[in-house]
Amino acid sequence: MPRKARRVGDLARALAQVAPPSLAADWDNVGLLAGDADSRCERVLLTIDLTEQVAEEAIELGVHAVVAYHPPIFDPIKRLVRQDAATGAVAALVLRGIALLSPHTALDAAAGGINDWLIEGIGDGLIRPLQPTTSLSGHEAFKIVVFAPSDAVERIRGAMAIAGAGRIGAYSQCSTTAVVEGTFFGSASTRPRVGRRGKLERVPELRLEMVCGAKALPAALAAARSAHPYETPAIEVHSLAQHPSAFQGQGRAVHLSEPQTTAEIAQRLRRHLPARRLEAAIVPGSEGQRHEVVAVCAGAGMGLLRSALEAGATLFFTGEARHHEQLAAVRQGCSLLLSGHTVSERGYLPRLAERLARETAGTSFTLSKADRHPLVDA
Repeated sequence: MPRKARRVGDLARALAQVAPPSLAADWDNVGLLAGDADSRCERVLLTIDLTEQVAEEAIELGVHAVVAYHPPIFDPIKRLVRQDAATGAVAALVLRGIALLSPHTALDAAAGGINDWLIEGIGDGLIRPLQPTTSLSGHEAFKIVVFAPSDAVERIRGAMAIAGAGRIGAYSQCSTTAVVEGTFFGSASTRPRVGRRGKLERVPELRLEMVCGAKALPAALAAARSAHPYETPAIEVHSLAQHPSAFQGQGRAVHLSEPQTTAEIAQRLRRHLPARRLEAAIVPGSEGQRHEVVAVCAGAGMGLLRSALEAGATLFFTGEARHHEQLAAVRQGCSLLLSGHTVSERGYLPRLAERLARETAGTSFTLSKADRHPLVDA
């Protein structure tokens, strides 16, 4: 059951569930941007951009918070004045005690976020992020490898587990063992537990592996040495790399189950977004090509062109691209479909409202009617 969300802080936590702030680009500004986390929150307005018209709409509706996809507070500001063109809309909300939140690139990167929604409008297939997020559990920063005789492994494993090693997710005492052969040559000053000094010995052993976090590492190593029967045990510590996510990250590439032409994909997207029109930059001679791999990125996504090409995409859909970016894409064999920046994003707001409603109770969500694409047909 969703929790009753009667405070701005509850809304912020719900938004973080849908679009974890850790997924946002490092240059972005997401989360609760203005307001009191303890203030009342029963009515919320959703918008792509916080314009003066949207701020007036929020005040007229009497909402307690505005979730603006694009963060209205982005670059450093030196003043917050109602009459100021740059900050007036934000000031209007602050003066009325209306909180302001933004998910932006965190919502782009999240599983089930805007880019996954865009893929839904293109077709079925194998989907992966263009730039996957990477992560590593705090309990899996290192791997400890211990070589020991088989009759000592359970004791060593137990001691290391008590010290904090071997934790993966909700599981503890996780380990791997494999049969190996160990060799050693003991000098005259040694007292080997098996074999004799002054002779090259070969002994059957088990290789024990357990993950471990940075904080628990010293204690786990001490436990392994204490429980080990050897005078000088063989222990290795390996630093583990972060894992790329299969579901989260900026942009998406889809390997379509049924390849489609640019015209077919454009027709699907016009219905899905919805969009009055789409513009295309077509690689010469590829007009009838059926695309197997299509890349997408909401908004201004040309910074992901290289990743799209590396994914094998021959068509890239995004909101906008500058003239020379269009030429560069075509020159490298990738056609473009462009919808207009916010057209690629605005259609997701109903989905966002539904997802936030599932995470909360006691709060209603309304889509802004004043929010619109800034360009119209002349």
